[in-house]
This record gives sequence, C-alpha cells and structure tokens, in this order.
Amino acid sequence: MAVAGQAGEAGLIPTTDRFGTALSDIVRCAGCGHMQLREFPADAVLAEAYADAESGDYVEEESGQRETARRLLARIERWRPPPGAFLDLGCWVGFMPDEARRRGWEPVGVEPSIFASGYARERLGLDVRREPLLEADLPEGGFDAVFLGDVIEHLPDADAALRRAGELLASGGVLAMALPDAGSRVARLLGRRWWSVIPTHVHYFTRFSMEVLLRRSGFELLEVGTAPKAFTVGYYLERVEGYSPALSRSLVRAAGAAGLAGRMWAPDFRDRMLVIARPAHSAAGDAVEREAVAAHDRAQSG
Repeated sequence: MAVAGQAGEAGLIPTTDRFGTALSDIVRCAGCGHMQLREFPADAVLAEAYADAESGDYVEEESGQRETARRLLARIERWRPPPGAFLDLGCWVGFMPDEARRRGWEPVGVEPSIFASGYARERLGLDVRREPLLEADLPEGGFDAVFLGDVIEHLPDADAALRRAGELLASGGVLAMALPDAGSRVARLLGRRWWSVIPTHVHYFTRFSMEVLLRRSGFELLEVGTAPKAFTVGYYLERVEGYSPALSRSLVRAAGAAGLAGRMWAPDFRDRMLVIARPAHSAAGDAVEREAVAAHDRAQSG
C-alpha cells in the first residue's frame, strides 16, 4: 500500500490528525494479514524522536483518559486482580498507572518522553523511569501485570517487546495490550485513509497476526475484544480535520452551540483491540486465573 510521506515539522508526536501518512510504504503478509512498514526507521532516530515527544492533547483530555484506563483495568483484573505489581511500558503522562494505584496495584511506569515522564513523576507522584522501554532496569519476574497501551505498533522489534514482557512477568501474571486492529471492518473500508495510518506506527496488527506473534513469543491468548477510547465529543470532532478541516470546524461549532462539545463519548468503531495473554504452560497461572475469574464473576453477580 503506497502511503509513505514525511513526518513534517511536528515530528513523531503521539497524536496526529495527518491520516494516511507513514514513514514508508506499507506491505502486507499474505499468510497472516499482518502489515508493517516496508522500511523501518533507524532505532536511533526513533529513540531521539520519542525522547523529544511532547503533546498536551491527552493532558487536556484527562477525564476521558482516566475513564479509558478504568475500563481496561476492570478487564485485566478479571484475569489477575490486585493487589500486585503493575508495570506500564510506555505509560505516557501516567494516567493508567495512577488509576491502577487507586485500585490497589503497586504501579511502575517506563516512558522515554522527557515531557511525559516528568509529568507523571512531578504531577502525579508516580514511579516512572525515563528509559528505553525494552532496556529499563527492572526485576525479572517482578510484575503481576504488564501493560502496553498503544505501544507495540510503534516498536520495530515487536518480538523482542513480547519476550521482554515475558521475562518481567511473575508466575501467574498477565500481559495486556491495547492497540489498533488493522483487520477491522473500518480499517479495511478506509484503507490508507484509516485514522491509525500515522507516522508513529510501524506495525499494523490484525487479531490473527497478533495471536501468531503471541504464540511465537511463548504466550497463550486469554481474551481479545474491542477497546474504545473515551474522549470529549469536541476532541473527536477535531480529529475530523484529518479528512476535512472545514467540516471539522463546522462540527465543532455545532457541538459547542448545542452544549455537547465537553460531553464524554466512547464510540466503539471496533477497530481497536484489547489483548490479554499469559506465558504458556503456567500451572500457577491456571490456578490464579480460575480464582480471579470466579471472584470477578461473584462480584458481578452480587
């Protein structure tokens, strides 16, 4: 798929509305449907770009980010409830680990961005280390849950990311990832104009290709489902600028006039997935999983 373009003056920021722009053309595996850039950018280029990444968009949308985190945590906790050690690799400004802390977890975050890691430490008082995601000095087997939220699609060596997650997980621990679903109906319909085709993404996973990667990396799949994000109506309408600036401005004005711009909205376009897995052949994991699911179901029924 020919979509390559330039990152532009904004560089590799974590959010963008320049849909249909990638750092190289995208190629697709005929076997599993996985797509990725034909040529990956150099590791040094990515490391510098992510260290310098800074954006206030997600900070301004804190309420929605926290609501999204709570929804994800509730689903993770069905398989491994707190208390326990929770690791967020690529935690950005820290809303996910902060919500985890409020639910009884002991969170640690890793974030390469100077801006975002500083915000998490100074504003939220979190243990967030500014280090490369896969090279951070962390205890092997030290975490009961490892989370990568909108992260693995940014990493050229996705296999290494999963291997590292497996090393960090304690017996009975779970890995959870939220990421775009390139095999979704919306993604296939929009093609190169899908809103997840942006300069920061180097991989485009389908549910099947993610399951292939997990199994190849020694994991077994526990759950896969959609994972909508909560933002204000105004934020979502501003993203329409990537398709039509004039239409976006009109919609934002109309929403503001109707008093809807600040309302929280979590539309499920079914093009974003939550994947939960664990290292395969874990007897301890079987016992923890059974108890966690039973406890969750008792709480839901009570």
